[in-house]
Amino acid sequence: MSSHESLQHIAEQLRRMHEGDAWHGPSVREALEGVTAEMAIRHAVREAHTIYDIAHHVAAWAGEVTRRLEGRAPQMPDEGDFPAPVVALSESGWASARARVDDAHARLTAAILAFDPARLQEPLGSQLNAPLGTGVTFAGMLHGLIQHDAYHAGQIVLLKRTMAAGAPPATGG
Repeated sequence: MSSHESLQHIAEQLRRMHEGDAWHGPSVREALEGVTAEMAIRHAVREAHTIYDIAHHVAAWAGEVTRRLEGRAPQMPDEGDFPAPVVALSESGWASARARVDDAHARLTAAILAFDPARLQEPLGSQLNAPLGTGVTFAGMLHGLIQHDAYHAGQIVLLKRTMAAGAPPATGG
């Protein structure tokens, strides 16, 4: 596989993980379907993040990876890793949050396709730091982000199922 084909392949895997037709199950967008604003901020599982928190996190990290591909040194996302606790959210606010997830992935896809394929095996950061996503190659970072999104899509599905089963809201979120 040529480097250009590798970038095309990575972009396609990201698209499938975000928009649909992922082999493992629902994509991020599919997992978010049917989630209302009330559901998005509900603490369905004690000590777990809300769906809103997860959507913010997914968009923030897609943005951070985009900035890295564009030449910025690795750091935590500008938007923060997770948002401050949200106690009220309108449907339009929730629609905006979902749009941020879509926009972040669209920008990331464009950055992947514009990235110099000769740099895919270049290391990103000098030390392995899993929370920061460094100490891997650019290709490793991109594959890691796709895995990251799959993990969080699964979390969203489980939170939705917990709510559908009628579990009472958790306290101490």
